[in-house]
Amino acid sequence: MQWTLVIPLKPLALAKSRLADTAGDALRPGLALAFAEDTVAAALACAAVRDVVVVTDDAPAGSALAALGARVVPDEPRAGLNAALTHAAAHARAVRPEAPLAALNADLPALRPPELARVLDAAAEFPRAFLPDAAAIGTTLLAVAAGRELLPVFGTDSRVRHRASGATELRLTAVDSVRQDVDTGDDLRAALALGVGPRTAAAAARLLGIGQ
Repeated sequence: MQWTLVIPLKPLALAKSRLADTAGDALRPGLALAFAEDTVAAALACAAVRDVVVVTDDAPAGSALAALGARVVPDEPRAGLNAALTHAAAHARAVRPEAPLAALNADLPALRPPELARVLDAAAEFPRAFLPDAAAIGTTLLAVAAGRELLPVFGTDSRVRHRASGATELRLTAVDSVRQDVDTGDDLRAALALGVGPRTAAAAARLLGIGQ
């Protein structure tokens, strides 16, 4: 079974505002792009993944991610994260209607392809399933079988909201790299401890002086 992943990315100038405790306004866009690049590269290297669709209105980021092999679609609804994911899912389904589909966060710089494959294999057992983030409050992945609607409810307390929407919570161990999203400086340090991709490692060393 090979999955299509949809990955949303805000315009870089607006991304990662909660990293203000670690990086200033001039540094955050580069970090956000590095996170997304390492996430997309790892996703495309996963044996369970056939293709990756990135939804973004940031042209430089879109070009960089397309160069890695992602298909990039504009955020035509421009109505927030869940609307963007629904739009990207419809685009993906128009190309591969028979494929299972998963929404994945763009800020998983420590993502390891074998761990992602394990999560997707577990998700394949259910019509709709999700993986909570490392803080056990949010969601890093929401997956649906072919023919099922994604129905994303990302945002504040999305773990509770996805569970209330009928999605099955995946209770897996040893998939830390798929759960460790990065919103704060502490999150970034946790991701660095797991081992991040080369772009994030370089950005952290160059811009923040950590991760060495």
